[in-house]
Amino acid sequence: MSSNDVARAFVALGANLDDPAARLREAMARLDEGPLGRVVAQSSLYRSAPVGRLDQPHFVNALVELRTALCPLALMRSLLQLEVLLGRVRGERNGPRRIDLDLVAFDARVLATPELQLPHPRALERAFVMLPWSDIAPDFRPFGGDEVRVLASRLLPADIHRLHA
Repeated sequence: MSSNDVARAFVALGANLDDPAARLREAMARLDEGPLGRVVAQSSLYRSAPVGRLDQPHFVNALVELRTALCPLALMRSLLQLEVLLGRVRGERNGPRRIDLDLVAFDARVLATPELQLPHPRALERAFVMLPWSDIAPDFRPFGGDEVRVLASRLLPADIHRLHA
């Protein structure tokens, strides 16, 4: 990707420690102010039950659309660095966390490497990703087929609720 190209990237955010809504707002501000790109849309915040390990606090989730000149791998690595800056300590899979930033789609690219898969392989299964995504980009077709709104409508949104400001 040349420096003149700008891609449409979608980043899912989640947290369940240390005032999760504040953590997500801080992460969204950092995404918008840095070299990663520019936030052009952000979803509502959603409260959702944990997945996998159930003995932990509920999560707060959101999704942002970012316009970026970075390539997918550079963006993903930058997201990982931002997680560390925001206090992420990697522990057990699906465990509690102060912040989680996942690159779920990058334009309509399909990518499968050991380090990065696009679109995110589990996004379709996760109401806490698909419902916020349908807030901001209902017509986007991340998998070349159905639109985000259609994909989201197939999920049972059990134990996920939009938070009001």
